[in-house]
Amino acid sequence: MLRRLTRVFVRYAERYIPDPYLYALILTFVTAIAALVWTASDANKIVASWYDGIWAILAFAMQMALILSTGVALAEAAPVKRALQHLAAIPSNQSSAAVTMFLVSGFASWLNWGFGLVAGALLAREMAKRIAKVDFGLLVAIAYMGNMVWASGLSSSIALASATHGSALNIIEKVTGRIAPLNETIFTAYNLVPTILVFILLPILLVAIAPGEAEMKRIDPQVLKTQDTPEPEISREKNFANVIENSPLFTLALVGMGLAYEAHVIATTGFTLDINGMIFIALMLGLVFHWRPIRYVRAFNRAARTVGPILLQFPLYGGIMGIMTGTGLAAVIAQAFVAFSTHQTLPFWSFVSSNIISLFVPSGGGHWAVQGPFMVPAAQSLGVAPAMTAMAVAMGEQTANMIQPFWALPVLAIAGLGIKDIMGYCVMALFVGFVLYGGALLLFA
Repeated sequence: MLRRLTRVFVRYAERYIPDPYLYALILTFVTAIAALVWTASDANKIVASWYDGIWAILAFAMQMALILSTGVALAEAAPVKRALQHLAAIPSNQSSAAVTMFLVSGFASWLNWGFGLVAGALLAREMAKRIAKVDFGLLVAIAYMGNMVWASGLSSSIALASATHGSALNIIEKVTGRIAPLNETIFTAYNLVPTILVFILLPILLVAIAPGEAEMKRIDPQVLKTQDTPEPEISREKNFANVIENSPLFTLALVGMGLAYEAHVIATTGFTLDINGMIFIALMLGLVFHWRPIRYVRAFNRAARTVGPILLQFPLYGGIMGIMTGTGLAAVIAQAFVAFSTHQTLPFWSFVSSNIISLFVPSGGGHWAVQGPFMVPAAQSLGVAPAMTAMAVAMGEQTANMIQPFWALPVLAIAGLGIKDIMGYCVMALFVGFVLYGGALLLFA
């Protein structure tokens, strides 16, 4: 039954899901019309809010681009590549590949969402080279499904912003005067329990819904092998430029500066992790693993290509966010759920409303900028921990990602597939995530 239901979603996705850029265009006009109908804004106000939003998102877009680029460059380092190849050699059939794929991509995404997306896509390619009878679209979909735990992990934009003093996105600090450290958001039972259950239950579901041999959409392993970009040979010519480009001394000096800074920060203020910190860690690890400076430069340049499709859409989603906030449409949606929420149900309804808003504002930090100013005061008035409400919004963002194609773009670019090839499977993952995270919020509230 589950397999038949999945095939229905797959067929409808192939038929009706447009290119993600067109998806963003359609959402722009849907948001504008909704603002016109449900708020007091006129057309001039909507257009002005849209234009302002395009430029308001640039700083955050740069942070997200760096997280993704440093994550891709890290995943391309020889030690990480070898680890992926060893992992790809473990499964021998489609079922074991599905389980291995999710466990690896999910854990990698929990550590860093950019690294998880890239590592998952690369692992899917490696597995498809080795396993003859496997649906490549399923593997790539599972690589993206790992993203469903990212906002419950160490690179969670909302959790990191809430833990960062003075952050423009620390809505909790602006309202309550205090930050929410990670032991109040990520490292809590209401977050860890559903996340662990996702790692246990979703692989079982994936084995159940995997297509049979007659329905598999395979890819020729030789095609994948010819698409791989070989590492350029290091020039052996002894001249000043080559010596400088290949000397690890500069890498070690830079990493040493980074370690000295982190040691000073930990000694004076304690260990904290924010968005910039995640970028810094990925950068330092990438430099060490690539060893030679020129190797990292080349890897980062290749990684930057995966950011292109996302950068194209960031202005559109910035405009959508501008309409949502500038016209008060986000407030209308958030307050509609707050109106009938209680002390026990506010986190759950924050989660549900977050799933809706995420379809229009897929960026975790930008999403929190839209919804946070309404949810945190509501949490205070109802006696709910603001940190739990913030994480409820984060959880809704990550589950809604399963049907919001924005963050699938890097995975698809690496795999060479389209959004239609994976969305049907991702709908099934959405059901699992919605039940587990929504249920946990109701239980622990």
